Amino acid sequence: MQDNTTAVISTNKLCKTYMNGEVPQHVIKNMDVQIFSGDFTVFMGPSGSGKSTLLHILSGMDNASMGEVYFKGTNFTKYSERKLAQFRKKNCGFVFQQICLIGSMSLMDNVLVSGLLADQNRKRVVERGRKLFAEVGMTEREWEKYPSQISGGQMGRAGIVRALINNPEVVFADEPTGALDSTSGKAVLDLLTAFNRGGQTTIMVTHDLKSALRGNRILYLRDGRINGEFALGTYQGESEERKERLICFLEEMGW
Repeated sequence: MQDNTTAVISTNKLCKTYMNGEVPQHVIKNMDVQIFSGDFTVFMGPSGSGKSTLLHILSGMDNASMGEVYFKGTNFTKYSERKLAQFRKKNCGFVFQQICLIGSMSLMDNVLVSGLLADQNRKRVVERGRKLFAEVGMTEREWEKYPSQISGGQMGRAGIVRALINNPEVVFADEPTGALDSTSGKAVLDLLTAFNRGGQTTIMVTHDLKSALRGNRILYLRDGRINGEFALGTYQGESEERKERLICFLEEMGW
């Protein structure tokens, strides 16, 4: 186990328990995990294994029942709700299965709402928004549209711009292709991959093999514990060899 100060995010004996009536459900059990700068880490595992719960705790969206979570060596598990909200705005970007853009606002305005929460300089936020929309291949004509006027692929790209508008330390993606068709899903994965190659630390939860292939590090969860870890290497494009290596690991895990 490496020292907590060497990781962007790390945990120490992390536990999460929910009560089902009077019966405790232990979703995360004494988990130690580390996320390093520039990694594309993928959490996989069967339904109920604790993947999304872990993602939410690592990002400060949910609280641990026991244990600690460190961000660059600082334990944030005791932060107040207000301080946690500030932490998320400054350090975390989120890409969810459901993008949930505000229907009465243009794509750019949806992005600006998130950006201005962390940076009150509207001119600076607009400039960054324009730059990010350009990087994901969207023109001004497109980002002036409303959510009801765009395709699933455009929605996914806008969601990534929103996640990156505050220049977060870590992007958290929870089943980012789950609600998209194969073409739109690939476009979203291509963008996450491209930003990761640029140094963006990325954590993704997925059941999807094609999505998992984008990661360089796979952590397989079962019953609230890390059941196995696999170093897949940097993504250089899909190949049968890469796919076979990942499938072999997943089969060993009982996938």
